[in-house]
Parts: sequence; structure tokens; C-alpha cells
Amino acid sequence: MVRVVLSNREGNTVSSPPYAAGQSERFSTDELRELNGRFEKTEPLEIIRWAAEAFGAAGVGGGGLVMTSSFGADSMCTVHLATRVIPDIPIVLINTGYLFAETIRFMEEMRSRFNLNVREYHTHNDPIVWLSVNGETDPRVRNNRDACCAANKNSVMDRAMKELSPTAWIRGVRGDQTEDRAKSEIVQWFPRYNAWAVSPILRWTSRDVFQYMKKHDLPHHPLWEKGYVSIGCNPATCTRPITAGEDERAGRWAGSDKKECGINLDMGSNI
Repeated sequence: MVRVVLSNREGNTVSSPPYAAGQSERFSTDELRELNGRFEKTEPLEIIRWAAEAFGAAGVGGGGLVMTSSFGADSMCTVHLATRVIPDIPIVLINTGYLFAETIRFMEEMRSRFNLNVREYHTHNDPIVWLSVNGETDPRVRNNRDACCAANKNSVMDRAMKELSPTAWIRGVRGDQTEDRAKSEIVQWFPRYNAWAVSPILRWTSRDVFQYMKKHDLPHHPLWEKGYVSIGCNPATCTRPITAGEDERAGRWAGSDKKECGINLDMGSNI
């Protein structure tokens, strides 16, 4: 059994409920409520240390911890936090076939500079053929964004999680980004992936992230300086730079009600 002790921002002891590392059964409702309540005032690095102790390192046959990263605007914040605790943690990048060329170059640069264990998962669809078959005549525009996310992102994420079969995964979502993320818990069970989701920076703001990256001299995505503060796929209808006064997520799927690609939702892309 595992009981992990750490300190929160006020220096008070935070102790997780004991459970067997690697098992996928849920916490009791009371245990999970207590754990998340305490983590509300715990620094992200300590949450990751707890996760590493609780879930262990990723193994060849599955189990343990992995993390996901888009290698987007400020993704190096969560990557840096995680690799300070688990230097060789598998980092899953979902390559939809429509990522910015700058994103791939940035990922490669970060992989080399920080010796990252990146696991790149590609869509099984040929990007050009998929557009043609699905009636998308202009590669700069996506008429059916949900269908593209489902076929080229969500299905790839499902495959990656099935193949890696982790007990838990670290993700870089923040509660101030979307309504769905605001409703999330720092530690929660995802039946879709049969794994626990750990969101260490869920209660951080964009200012917190910026200050962390400045303190540790971490680079932003090269498009960040051009106004792209949330970066996904390259069609203009999926990612565009924002203007002064706009919300940082305003550049994602602009002109639609879509707020999530789906990989961070337990029900997938049907939002």
C-alpha cells in the first residue's frame, strides 16, 4: 500500500489515501474528495511527486505514468514540471497530420535540448485523401471540425492510451481555459482511457505559467510571439492568432461553439 506525504503552499502536511500502486480501481468518493480538496492548495511539482509515488514509472507491459503534450504555446511548463520528477516519462504527442510545421520543429528541438522521451502517434489517415473523401475542398478551412478531430485526433489518442495502458497520465489543462476544464478535478478517473487523469496546473492561471517559464528560462512555441497563444492544427478555422482583449482560447475553432478537441473529455469529441 502507498501513503504519500508532501507539503502544500502553507507548509501543512498533505497525505494521500493509501492504495496499491498501479491498481485501476477507483478511490472511494470520500477519499477522492479529500485528496482533491488538499491538492487545491498544493504546488504542481508536489502533485507530480505524489503521482510518481502513487502510480510509479511506466512499464513495458503498461501501468505507471505517462503524460500528454501538444508542444503548443506554453506546453514546456508542464513538460518541465513532469521531467523534474520523472526525467524519462513517456510524452505522448498526437500528430493529426495537420499540425503546424513549427510545432514539429519545436518538439524536435525540445526533445533534443531536454532529452525528452517523446512518443509520437500519427493518424492512420492520409491527410490529403481524408480531406478529399470528406468533402473538405480547402485545406485552410475545416467545415466539419468535429469529424476531423474525431478521426485524426481522438481515435489516435484512444489508440495511444490503449497501447501504452498507463495507470495514470499527466495533462496540462487549466481550469481557466474552458468551462469543461473548470469543472475538472486535479485527480479524476477516466473510464474512456481506463486511467486516472492528473492535472497538476489545473488551478494555475496563464500568469502563473508565464512566471514559471520565465523563472526556468523555458521557451514558448515559436508562433506564440505572433499572437498564437493556444495552438492546435493549422487550418485557420482551427487555430488563429488572437487580438488584443480576446480570451486566450478565442483563436481555437473561431466562429463556432466548439471549445475542445475531445481528448480531455471522457465522452470524446461529441461536444
